[in-house]
Parts: sequence; C-alpha cells; structure tokens
Amino acid sequence: MKFSEVKEVGVQGVSVPSNKCQDNNCPYHGTLRVRGMIDEGLLVKYRARNMGVVEREYLYYNSKYKRYEKRRSKIHAHIPPCLDVKEGDRVIIGETRQLAKSISFVVLGKR
Repeated sequence: MKFSEVKEVGVQGVSVPSNKCQDNNCPYHGTLRVRGMIDEGLLVKYRARNMGVVEREYLYYNSKYKRYEKRRSKIHAHIPPCLDVKEGDRVIIGETRQLAKSISFVVLGKR
C-alpha cells in the first residue's frame, strides 16, 4: 500500500483525517489493522512521542452488595501524527497488534 492512499478503518462515527502522515503505524495511511475492542475515553497524557494515556470509565456489578460501582482504567495508545488531538479530548481507541511493551491500542479520532 502506498502512503498516498487513504483507507477506511471500518468504525462507525469516525471520519478519515484530512491531514496526511508517513507513519507506518497509522490505521489510515499505514499498514496497521484495527481488530478487537473499540472503546472511548479521555486523553489524560500526551507527552511521549506519538503515545498517550487514555482513561476509560466503566461500571462494575458488585454481586455482594447488588449494585454497580464506577471503576476506571488507563490504557496506553499510539497516536498517529495526522490526528490533531490534545489532552482533555474524548477519543475513540481501537485494539491492534502489540506495538510496544505496553501499547496495543491506537487512537482513531475525536468523539
């Protein structure tokens, strides 16, 4: 695949970015495939090069007390250079192959 081609990721509600990049780990302009879990969260940190921390909140059912409790987890995600996201944005992330020791997700776009 050439870098000039743009491919669709296959996730509803996510549009293709207008910027172009030469990143091989970009789901739009590179060869990275998105498969598995698709989730939404808040971009908490964006300090490392092309890597950020996404915090997601979810409900957990506690069967002893028969009620739900809020929990949160932090997920490390790769951020392609063609996306213009910053800390505090709500983003959509998708699961990919493992890119680094702790990175198995990629940011697909803003919500």
